[in-house]
Amino acid sequence: MQTKPVLTLADVKKIAAAAEAEAVANNWAVVIAIVDDGGHLLWLQRQDGAAPLSAHIAPAKAKTAALGRRESRIYEEMINGGRVSFLSAPEIEGMLEGGVPIVVDGHYVGAVGVSGVKSAEDAQIAKAGIAALN
Repeated sequence: MQTKPVLTLADVKKIAAAAEAEAVANNWAVVIAIVDDGGHLLWLQRQDGAAPLSAHIAPAKAKTAALGRRESRIYEEMINGGRVSFLSAPEIEGMLEGGVPIVVDGHYVGAVGVSGVKSAEDAQIAKAGIAALN
C-alpha cells in the first residue's frame, strides 16, 4: 500500500490567500477554484467584479489540471495545434490556460484554476497560490 500527501483545509486556505494576494496586487478581479486530486471542489472564491461566467470556468480549469496531471494550457495548445479530438475528452471541460496542478513530493494532490483576466495572468495567480505551500 502506498501513502501520499493530501490537501488539508489549512493548505487550501493558504493557497487561496496567496492567490488572492497576487490578484489584488495586480488589481485583477478573478475567481479562484481549488480541487483535490479527483477534481472535487474544495474552494471557490469569486472576487468583487469578477464575471459570473468565471465561476464556472475556474473550477473547470482546476478539474482539468487535476485529472490530467498537467496544466490546462497543454490541452489548449494541443487543440490549437490541430488535435481537435481532445474536445471530446471525457470529464474535462476547462481546456484553457489557467489550471495548474498541485504537486507535493512528486504526488499530484489537486489543482488551482483561475478565471477572469488574460489566460497567462490566470496561470500566474494559480502558481502564486501553489507557491505558498513551500
